[in-house]
Amino acid sequence: ATKTKVGGEGGTDYIYADADPRRLYIARTGKDTPRVTVFNLDTLAPEPDIAGTNAHGVVVSTKSSHGFVSSKPIQMFDSKTLMPIKTVEVMGNPDGMLYDAFNDHVYILSHQAPHVTVINAADGAVLGTIDLGGMPEQAASDGKGHIYIDVEDKANIAVVDAKTMMVTAHYDLTGSGGTCAGLAMDAKNNILFAACRMPANMVILSATDGKIITTLPINGGTDGALFNPNTMEAFSSHGDGTLVVIKENSPTSFAVEQVVQTMTGARTSTLDSKTNRVITMASETAPPPAPAPGAPAPGGRGGGRGQVVPGSFSIVVVGK
Repeated sequence: ATKTKVGGEGGTDYIYADADPRRLYIARTGKDTPRVTVFNLDTLAPEPDIAGTNAHGVVVSTKSSHGFVSSKPIQMFDSKTLMPIKTVEVMGNPDGMLYDAFNDHVYILSHQAPHVTVINAADGAVLGTIDLGGMPEQAASDGKGHIYIDVEDKANIAVVDAKTMMVTAHYDLTGSGGTCAGLAMDAKNNILFAACRMPANMVILSATDGKIITTLPINGGTDGALFNPNTMEAFSSHGDGTLVVIKENSPTSFAVEQVVQTMTGARTSTLDSKTNRVITMASETAPPPAPAPGAPAPGGRGGGRGQVVPGSFSIVVVGK
């Protein structure tokens, strides 16, 4: 893995590689400078920011070249010029997103109802909403009219008909994997990879009927999954600074191929489908301050993590 320090302040959630125009989008949050930072996908040289949007992520339509930022309201932009087109009012709390080239729709995911808002990428029109019965994290498409969405708090994967925008099934993962925060798909063989936190497993299942093929242990704290059809590999990225690589040897045979060290905090990832590189990101943190003599040790969620080192935000590229 190679680390390139690009700096810039603010929190992050999702990272998105737009492979054909060679652009990398990173949504930066923060009260002072909310924006989407844009980089050249080959050189990581900075391009103009998309300003004024406190966002979680970006997707770009391969048909219209319209980009969408998961903020509230949704910001629609021209990915050729990076100029804004319009804003789209939506309900809920926009978080993860999926672009599906099957019918040029964008799916906005929200932990609050409505869980999914569907937007026409051509004109930004809101086409409808979908109730998943729980909190969605990541979605995948088979490119043939089926959308799969992991429901994090219900240990299932919702199956959505892209034409009717209706949920047609829920695939139960109880016992194999819960708190699933990543979902990827081998569309050719109709196989889903659900990256789960409790227990920390990659649950590999048939997208046709939800039958679980196998589970493989992954590291804790996964927050994203990818599948590369060029190499037949699935990936799970983790906040502990690891990327677990799973090889699909055949549609019934899977194995953990390697665990790549990335960077602590690098929990979400994106695939550059032209170069087969996986790209993730994080900021460095200073060591936590020592507790005062006699003071209790810090605990709780994220207890004891130090402050972010200013200007340390880095893009991490994992290649062959």
